[in-house]
Amino acid sequence: MIANKSKRRIVREKVLQVLYANEMNNDSPDPLIMESLASITDESDKLFARDLIDKVIQNLGELDKRIIDRVNNWEMNRIALIDKILLRMGICEILHFPDIPPKVSINESIEIAKDFSTSGSGKFINGILDAILAEEKKAGKLNKSGRGLIEESNSPPRQ
Repeated sequence: MIANKSKRRIVREKVLQVLYANEMNNDSPDPLIMESLASITDESDKLFARDLIDKVIQNLGELDKRIIDRVNNWEMNRIALIDKILLRMGICEILHFPDIPPKVSINESIEIAKDFSTSGSGKFINGILDAILAEEKKAGKLNKSGRGLIEESNSPPRQ
């Protein structure tokens, strides 16, 4: 039995498809975005998709550097393209979407990898995203706010 996918998972899968096609064609992503997002009826989901696509493309250099820093002795072009795009999306959400819990971003990346990539991809993606999250927390740079967005142990004690 196939479990129902959340709306956001479906949106992330569409973002993956747009970013994949963009990577292959190297054209403006706008026609791809319009076509791929046409079936999304919820305006906030459409805005999230567009924002994620834009931020991944705008921050490509930074996102790829984060990946390279975590995959010692491994060339970027040896990472499966789907995995690379899912890593970019996950890192982008962790760094640039303060309202999304990091664990949600990581879990979504892993689950999408299970459907679209290799059997070892989930573990690979989990390792890299966990390391980046730990690095952000250690440096005090994790920009997350709101209830449930950061673990209680990292929150200052209430007085």
